[in-house]
Amino acid sequence: MSDRLSVLKTYKLFVGGKFPRSESGRVYEVTDSKGNWLANAPLSSRKDARDAVVAARKAFGGWSGATAYNRGQVLYRVAEMLEGRRDQFVAEVADAEGLSKAKAAAQVDAAIDRWVWYAGWTDKISQVVGGTNPVAGPFFNVSSPEPTGVVAVLAPQESSFLGLVSVIAPVIATGNTVIVVASEKAPLPALSLGEVLATSDVPGGVVNVLSGRTAEISPSLAAHQDVNAIDLAGADADLAKALEIAAADNLKRVVRPQAVDFSADPGTDRLTAFLETKTVWHPTGSLGAGGSSY
Repeated sequence: MSDRLSVLKTYKLFVGGKFPRSESGRVYEVTDSKGNWLANAPLSSRKDARDAVVAARKAFGGWSGATAYNRGQVLYRVAEMLEGRRDQFVAEVADAEGLSKAKAAAQVDAAIDRWVWYAGWTDKISQVVGGTNPVAGPFFNVSSPEPTGVVAVLAPQESSFLGLVSVIAPVIATGNTVIVVASEKAPLPALSLGEVLATSDVPGGVVNVLSGRTAEISPSLAAHQDVNAIDLAGADADLAKALEIAAADNLKRVVRPQAVDFSADPGTDRLTAFLETKTVWHPTGSLGAGGSSY
């Protein structure tokens, strides 16, 4: 049998449910932990970031309007699809983070389990953070959580897959849409995740994945008037400070960078970080001469 050339993969962005190249036409080299070339990744521009915001805003109404149970089904479907492509992600994570195959497999398994975790929370979080409030008067009120809107996320730089999933899944589980800037040095697992999301019943635009220079892309997202919140997980201290100042212009919610063990129980902090509380008041009516009410 004659030798053949391998068909190298062309990695693309994931925006609006499609796979465009960067509008700039630029790419950058991605290498493994030993400096060996892995692939060329798209070098996103500010225009790509703006396009991703438009896609996320367009998708927000349908996604936030879906039932929590339905969102849970969709997140569980992502886990199912990832399970079928486990070997691919194990190889990509091993190359990206310089891990042994066994350690990379543990990271991928944890990431798949993380989708299942958040799938189970979609129709339960409102019971934890919502409720009926005691009121002194002839009325009552009910508080319920609602999604904040379009959220920009700077993915963790060191945890290319488990960390990535840990910051994306809670955002969309609660009905938000997201633009994620992948790890600058290890973007390939994030770009491959876009391929999984495209075939996992996730509506186009709910998750948008950009790769490139974090410090180049993120200022456009932090200052964008149609972005409602930003998670600075993948920003260093100087960049985080600049982005937080830019985010204040339209009162974005901001999650500051912090040391996180992504292999630990994730809790509900990131679920509640991008929720607003809506309180509805109702008058009560008198029933009969006895003064009973409902």
